[in-house]
Amino acid sequence: MCERSGVMAASWESILQNEQQLEELARQAVDKALMEGVLMRTKQDPSSSNIVSYAPFTLFPSAVPRELLEQAYEVQVDFNLLVDTVSQDSAFLEQTLSSTIKIDDFIARLFGIYKQVLKEGVAQTVFLGLNRSDYMFNRSAAGPPVLKQIEINTISASFGGLSSKTPAVHRHILDVLGKTKEAASILPNNPSKGMALGIAKAWELYGSPKALVLIIAQKVERNVFDQRYIEHDLLARNIRVIRRRFEDVADTGSLAQDRKLFVDGQEIAVVYFRDGYMPSQYSPQNWEARLLLERSCAVKCPDVATQLVGTKKVQQELSRPGVLEALIPDQPEAVARLRATFAGLYSLDMGEEGDRAIMEAIAAPDRFVLKPQREGGGNNLYGEEIAQTLEQLKASEKRASYILMEKIEPEPFGNCLLQAGVPAQMTQCISELGIFGVYVRQGKTLLLNQHVGHLLRTKSTKYADGGVAAGVAVLDNPYLV
Repeated sequence: MCERSGVMAASWESILQNEQQLEELARQAVDKALMEGVLMRTKQDPSSSNIVSYAPFTLFPSAVPRELLEQAYEVQVDFNLLVDTVSQDSAFLEQTLSSTIKIDDFIARLFGIYKQVLKEGVAQTVFLGLNRSDYMFNRSAAGPPVLKQIEINTISASFGGLSSKTPAVHRHILDVLGKTKEAASILPNNPSKGMALGIAKAWELYGSPKALVLIIAQKVERNVFDQRYIEHDLLARNIRVIRRRFEDVADTGSLAQDRKLFVDGQEIAVVYFRDGYMPSQYSPQNWEARLLLERSCAVKCPDVATQLVGTKKVQQELSRPGVLEALIPDQPEAVARLRATFAGLYSLDMGEEGDRAIMEAIAAPDRFVLKPQREGGGNNLYGEEIAQTLEQLKASEKRASYILMEKIEPEPFGNCLLQAGVPAQMTQCISELGIFGVYVRQGKTLLLNQHVGHLLRTKSTKYADGGVAAGVAVLDNPYLV
């Protein structure tokens, strides 16, 4: 790791120590971010674009080992294949989630829709995955850091739009400092373009030129511009997009005899969810709307099966010895690439194995993270909270709603996090790298499987959990070392 810190020190460590210079650079960076469209709505007025602010970001790009970025890119097509394969394996999903659905009402509701659609017969023939696999660089006692997966997001993977606009900001700052060589080495990045390509391919395969793309949006969405980048890319391909809420689908949505989906009287080819990943986002009416969408032959991104593949419980089960080999039997190289990124993952189901994991975690809670089956950041438990929670739950079936994960320990480094209303100063940080994946399948044939860009998010070491949308992490770019 020393090499990595050394590269940082050589580049902008001295500037981070100089408060006056930092403030001046921060003003320049914020103006450039606004000019580039690195934008979010404000906390004060989250439903309106009348007043907007910059999305928080780092003043400088952060060092990322080139080998690990390349490894993360290479394994993304394997993860795409794996997610798609598991989404078609009803026996595996049923067995894996059997203990979770007894105690987790949210996963149980999603699973209920999944079973209902299977029983009726899946009308959808084209399948689209837009996911993001997130990693940290785990420091190892002897030798360089290693890439370890935190999670894979199979629904509403965000920041593909804004992360295409931040490279220009970091290039500008390095140019201002006369570091033109470093500026030129910041990688171009445009995940939203690749995501739009996937949606466009699914729309084309659906085969109805008049049909639209429907984005299921939240009522209050600060991160609307991130989504607009994808919309505008689709519009540039002459594909019309409408934004509606679950409530609108409940009011104006219907299925024709052949299970074509109509909303506001218009046929829908692709449904792209930017909502529906947390229990709080569902009223009884919204659950009805979700079922209607799932029963239709429109391409859902994701369909409910693929959303279930993104649960922590499935992630934990996939890491068991022999499971990958059984799911993708003819691809030993892919299995090896996937397995190399897995951290230690442990089931807390009732029984001896779960008991052992709980005893270990209570004895040494700082070595683990306790994860419920939830998306959206800010849900995980750390340190003493783990010990307390497991002491309470160890005799209860409720413990099966969590998984236990080995805590990944990245090497901290200095950077400056730019957030509205927070003075510019050097902070000790850690980063998380996400790779965006896109795949399209028709029937049983995978027609598109690729990686389409990256997202680097950086946060202060003070915060254990949470992402950009949760207000903890900020947008960043890799500076390859």
